[in-house]
Amino acid sequence: MKISSATIENHLDTVYDAIVVGGGMGGLSAAIYLARYGLKCLVIEKGKGRSIWMQDTRNFLGFDPTTPGRDILNHGTKQAIAWGADHLRAFVETVTDEGDTFAVKVKIGKKNSQFYTLRSKYLIAASGVIDVLPELEDMQNVYDYAGYTLHVCMICDGYDMWDQKAVLIVQREAQINAAFVLNWFTPYISVLTHGLCEVGDEMRQKLADHGYPLYESPIVRFHGEDHKMQGIELADGTQIEATTGLINMGSIYHNQYLKGIEGLTWEGENLVTNTMCQTSHDRLFALGDLKQGLNQVSVAVADGTLAATQIWRYIRRASPPRKWQENLPKATTAA
Repeated sequence: MKISSATIENHLDTVYDAIVVGGGMGGLSAAIYLARYGLKCLVIEKGKGRSIWMQDTRNFLGFDPTTPGRDILNHGTKQAIAWGADHLRAFVETVTDEGDTFAVKVKIGKKNSQFYTLRSKYLIAASGVIDVLPELEDMQNVYDYAGYTLHVCMICDGYDMWDQKAVLIVQREAQINAAFVLNWFTPYISVLTHGLCEVGDEMRQKLADHGYPLYESPIVRFHGEDHKMQGIELADGTQIEATTGLINMGSIYHNQYLKGIEGLTWEGENLVTNTMCQTSHDRLFALGDLKQGLNQVSVAVADGTLAATQIWRYIRRASPPRKWQENLPKATTAA
């Protein structure tokens, strides 16, 4: 069921089998499997996740290529609730390991916020990342193209950039190396630093050797219509012709609520997990972009299946078997 600030107090005494932090592709997959295993689960979703930027879903089996990510999420949320999962729109502030349970402190509402603590035996971290976008005075101008012809994932959308005039937008010199992978899809690459970093002589020479122009002036505006980019205007007056682009400015990880939990193994901002998405803490699982591996919807959905199944296995093995009582031998009464 859907839980809100008006009904949450009815659930404060519930100890969930699992709380899923994040209602994206991986989190909803986990919730659907948990609910179908007959386990009590809660999805906590803050909104505006990475999948919202998917204006098309061109590489996910079974969906029309024009399906936007938000439609998949809306359908998945309804599906999880229909199977019996609880769903709450809230922000997870902290998670505390209490030994046998996790205490999950949530905030509901940006203004006049209310704080509550919910509990579960297991925790699935599926809160993901959000891509850094270039900051312009008019951010709506960025949103008009991001997720359409201005991409954030080469693996997802490299095909859609094939042999087009493309820009690669970075904020650190090391991120320019993506140009030498992007050239599998198109050799017509211009690199833009948006005025955010210095580029050394070695990298400048490498770009020159490949014929890739480097522009270091800040971006003023993206030009085009109907979400189709046609070019970019820079602060120094330069006009760059481009019909597509890749933003490679890094990501912000939604993992701060996990930083106080002891026993977790990190690789940078990613959690290290085993083949069932279990972290080094035996009751905590991590999915999708939060764990090491490939950042793809198909991977996150599979991760949700794996984590939910492993949790079910643990709970099932610790539970007494269900017996067909009517078929059991009757106890004999002593004469």
